[in-house]
Amino acid sequence: MEKVFSHLAGEVARAMGHVWGFAVCMPLTSLWAASGSVFDYSQTWQLIINTGTTFAAFLMVFMIQTTQNRDGVAIQAKLDELVRAGEGKSDLIGIEHLTGDEVQQIRVRISSATGKSRSEH
Repeated sequence: MEKVFSHLAGEVARAMGHVWGFAVCMPLTSLWAASGSVFDYSQTWQLIINTGTTFAAFLMVFMIQTTQNRDGVAIQAKLDELVRAGEGKSDLIGIEHLTGDEVQQIRVRISSATGKSRSEH
């Protein structure tokens, strides 16, 4: 189930992030707007676009977040491997699992060690 959803989320995120995603949504929205006079700009006419966009946005949040989570984990794994293989400090591997305050303490420690002030970041 997870593989299917992950694949679907990636495909939807790519499609909606592509120019063709916009090219499909724009005419549909324009068609809805143009049909307003036919339906006398009724509440039902408004409800159609509100329901459709809410439904699409709700689902897109989960699909895009899934894709970003997977990409973030992959990038972090690649960075960890570069640190491990290079001359970077291996104590920085895995800091993405720390709290925000702990990461900030590490940033301050690194900044003070390199002589950079916080304002330079």
